[in-house]
Amino acid sequence: MKPESPSSSPSGLARVLGRLAAPDLARLLSEELSGSELNTLLLEVFRGRTDASSAADLFKRYRENRFVHPAGADPVVLKQLELDILRIASRHGVEPVQLSPVAPLGTASIMATVDQNKVISALRGTEVVSDATNLLALHACDSIRGGAEPRKREGRLRLCTTHRHIRAQHFGNAPGMLPHFHLFCMVTAGADTGSYGFEMQAFREHIDVYRAIFRERFDASIEVILSVRPGYRDAEGLVARIAADIEASGSGVKLSLGAANTDNRYYAGMQFTIRTMIAGKEHDIGDGGFVDWSQQLLGSKKERLLISAIGLDRLLP
Repeated sequence: MKPESPSSSPSGLARVLGRLAAPDLARLLSEELSGSELNTLLLEVFRGRTDASSAADLFKRYRENRFVHPAGADPVVLKQLELDILRIASRHGVEPVQLSPVAPLGTASIMATVDQNKVISALRGTEVVSDATNLLALHACDSIRGGAEPRKREGRLRLCTTHRHIRAQHFGNAPGMLPHFHLFCMVTAGADTGSYGFEMQAFREHIDVYRAIFRERFDASIEVILSVRPGYRDAEGLVARIAADIEASGSGVKLSLGAANTDNRYYAGMQFTIRTMIAGKEHDIGDGGFVDWSQQLLGSKKERLLISAIGLDRLLP
């Protein structure tokens, strides 16, 4: 990954603050101003910068900013793929949600411990969505707090979406690494039922959806690679129970075990990778796993949350 730009590095920040002769400015803005006060200040800063700009300046920004250029994907084909996938998920009892283009500021870094510099922060207390599973998790927890009927009736809440994502890290010209891209995402929120009951059922449901998507849309099968991650008291036992449950279900999905990674703190207990072969080309097309976000948001260790996503741009002809 390309190093951070000077403006976001410690040395770059020190240079900027030194030029302004205000070494404490960043701390004052982040700690001494309320959110509304900071927003008022930044709105005036950006209004002043745009007032001083010409059409030529705007065109120059467009040409130089990799985040604002259109994708190479055929929009008609992409929209049809989105519709097909959402319909398949809906038939499996997963409720589609149309998310906002923005999330609350800190959504990626507070819950999922992603560096804020990898996210495009915005005004009015927001950031551009960099991972729709974060925003789906917030929506799910808000629905649960409000007494969501599916959670009360079935014990779990199942949501999905297709969404254009944007992330700020730079991958250079690495193949398949785009500044903005489409994902299909799912989350299942529920409470611990003991003996990994929630975990097995939620995982089986996610795999059933992905199996149907690739079978119906691409006439392809999937392989699922399970990997142990820290965060559960018996992560090895969790993975073993989930693998045994899938094999006993008779779904025919190929399972394999990946390497354990105790340094990976994004997922808790287990991560899974979805692999498929389409038109003779192998794709590691998505992943998922258990996370502790609903525990953080709802303040209960009994909460459980499974998230997953697949990339759509690479599935287009």
